[in-house]
Amino acid sequence: LDVTHRPGQAPWVRLMGRYLLPPCKQRWHTCAAFLPQGGLLVCGDRRGSLILFPCSSSPEWAVESAGIADGGTSPVGEDTGSGSEPSCLSHKGALPLEAPLSMLFGLHGKMGVTSVTCHGGYIYSTGRDGCFHQLRLQGQQLEVLRKHRPCKGLQWIEELRFTPDGDLLVLGFHADNFVVWSSRTGENLHCIPCGGGHRSWSYCSNASAEAFAFVKCGDVMLYHREAEPCEQQVLLESLHGREIACVRRLGAVEVPGHATLNIFVTGSEDTTACVLALSKCSRAAMPLTRLSDHISSVRALALASPVGPGDEGFGDEGLCTLLFSAGGRAQIECYRLLCAGDPASESAVACQVIHVASHRLDKHWERKKNRHKLVKMDPETRYMSLSVVPGTSSEQLPAPWKFLAAACSDGSVRVFGLLEAARKLVLVAESFHHQRCVLKVEAFLHTRAGGERHLLCSAATDGSVAFWDITSPITDATDALHRAEGEIQPLALGTPLLTIMAHSCGVNSLHIRETPEGQYLVASGSDDGSIHICLLEVALGRGEAMAGTCLRVLERVARPCAHAAHVTGIRVLRPDLLLSASVDQRLTLWRRGPGGLDALSTTFFHVPDLAELDCWEVAEAGGELRYYCVLCGRGLEML
Repeated sequence: LDVTHRPGQAPWVRLMGRYLLPPCKQRWHTCAAFLPQGGLLVCGDRRGSLILFPCSSSPEWAVESAGIADGGTSPVGEDTGSGSEPSCLSHKGALPLEAPLSMLFGLHGKMGVTSVTCHGGYIYSTGRDGCFHQLRLQGQQLEVLRKHRPCKGLQWIEELRFTPDGDLLVLGFHADNFVVWSSRTGENLHCIPCGGGHRSWSYCSNASAEAFAFVKCGDVMLYHREAEPCEQQVLLESLHGREIACVRRLGAVEVPGHATLNIFVTGSEDTTACVLALSKCSRAAMPLTRLSDHISSVRALALASPVGPGDEGFGDEGLCTLLFSAGGRAQIECYRLLCAGDPASESAVACQVIHVASHRLDKHWERKKNRHKLVKMDPETRYMSLSVVPGTSSEQLPAPWKFLAAACSDGSVRVFGLLEAARKLVLVAESFHHQRCVLKVEAFLHTRAGGERHLLCSAATDGSVAFWDITSPITDATDALHRAEGEIQPLALGTPLLTIMAHSCGVNSLHIRETPEGQYLVASGSDDGSIHICLLEVALGRGEAMAGTCLRVLERVARPCAHAAHVTGIRVLRPDLLLSASVDQRLTLWRRGPGGLDALSTTFFHVPDLAELDCWEVAEAGGELRYYCVLCGRGLEML
């Protein structure tokens, strides 16, 4: 409706449009907002859906009404002199019912959408499912970028408030309390007992005071507080609430007027992953965004071929990559990350996150009826390690698939396929060869003369390291996925090509590097403090293109008691240079020679209970190569 009112005259009402909500049991809208792009209206309904409608303000679309009692019409601008109540209901048939342009059915579950707002070019919706969503408009379609769950226990989110200083306030109800939660500090600013969310209320805040009014038992209550200077000073920004289990470096971002910033992703036992910027000059870690889709710990991270400036489909310069995170409750999440320089922001880097897909092994189990009467197998399966299979973007198909290998605590090695365009993550192959917890996986690509092979290395708690040729399963899975449109029964990975008993107990670290001669150095570290290195050669069968693959061990080197505790990080920097890190808080550089491994230097680091390390090399101005590493555990350190 377009309502115009002049003093001494009855309001003029124009019917601007009529819209058809999708059919459901409780069919009414709960909130609406006009998009700044113009000509579009987004609504939320009681069923938890978001609906996008066309909305035109041109006169030919409008029906004018001066509120005449007999239902007649009078042009806007004429003084009717009538004081009767305006009504446009008599013209409800004058405009056609508009169908939705786009609909996200049940986005907020069955409890309904509570608010829709626009800020910074994005659309935000809140609901009574304890989540708020960030969306964007692609053409005339709504696209969900990511889902946020602000804090545990806040199951009824009513509204979002964006403050001038860049904070996002989440307003909602926890049990019978009204809560104001700060996204910046991650804490409750207010918790006011009011009786719960089924009531009229209003909240207002400015620089001088805050007020919350609500109705309770027929009375209007007012909570008022004068602004007080904040005496709390943050000495060090918090990265995680518990120990950090994994870390990966995305790359470096150049920002005019700032030093080069390294971008990292960390996963923690507190069920979140954090994207952060770390400056070598200021030695400060600045969190950019947090990913809170996991329901259990985040134990493993993997990146799919980071892309730099100029990538097709992304207008801004920066880092763009696919991020996979996995951990407890057999859950995998996939995101598209875009990090670019933003001198205006406090961190000097802007990070955009798009949630691509997710997968849980027990999602079919949760749909079963009477499942409480059945025994669920492996309810606590965890993903221990992830590795993206390189060179699997099948460009010959209309929709290219990417593949991901996972080490699982239930004794299996699993391979998943991702179709980013359709936002599907599918289990395509698995094997229970190890029969015990698989701790590490590492995928590599052999592209020498004779053909291309996708190879996989897995390591388990008994100290064994197995090598697989997964070329045929990936080819078969790609064909099956293309025919079945994304849903297949998992294939069998078969048996390993080669198994080596490298250690006497669990393998906690694993890394593979190709040598200039086309051979592969496989380095591993164990619970017993030992380091094992083997040199492999890949031999492809003659004749047919799909002939068998053979692996030959050319050299094996073992260094018992290389560390005094578990070796939880290892990297082959060069064919003759190796880096290892352990829970004993020593970072050791080794030289690989004809006689074995010789220690070159040892550095003590400050992170207790080391969980993982990541390394990268940087070419300095003089052409000299310098190696950097980041270590995580009960803290984070870069060396």
